Amino acid sequence: MSTQTLTQVLAAEPELPGPLDMRNAMGRFATGVTVVTGLDEDGPIGFACQSFASVSLEPPLILFCADHRGRAWPRIRPTGRFAINVLGEEQSDLCGRFGSSRGTKFDGLDWERSRWDTPSLPGVLMRAHCEIHDVHTAGDHDVVIGRVLELECFEDDRPMVFYRGAFGLGD
Repeated sequence: MSTQTLTQVLAAEPELPGPLDMRNAMGRFATGVTVVTGLDEDGPIGFACQSFASVSLEPPLILFCADHRGRAWPRIRPTGRFAINVLGEEQSDLCGRFGSSRGTKFDGLDWERSRWDTPSLPGVLMRAHCEIHDVHTAGDHDVVIGRVLELECFEDDRPMVFYRGAFGLGD
């Protein structure tokens, strides 16, 4: 192989995966489902979120990813605090409510204000109350690192799982 041909081969970049390729491939990784909630001067706000993980035990840090073009995260960010509400397998009503872009998500919902001034959703498996530690922009999302202020563990039920575009692990 000539030097010119080798240089051309090395310089050619492969085509990057598109959004549909990413959705199809990443859908093969099962995730839990959470609802991120916050409270600002206009009231409670929240959104369903599957991109959530533990980052560090000491100090206690978690992360979630949020579309910075959405409605909820831009309202939560300036408050400096949020709660992660981990949904159980039977909480499709909460998932649908907070996964939709329509309607007022807290209308008719029996939620409570935590001592950290974040909305606590009823019947969840676990709740983490956090303050924003850091935010990194990554493409069309923000990677939010939260410092955990308090953890609440409730039910020992099965978690809600999202896999291959649907809830549950399927057959």
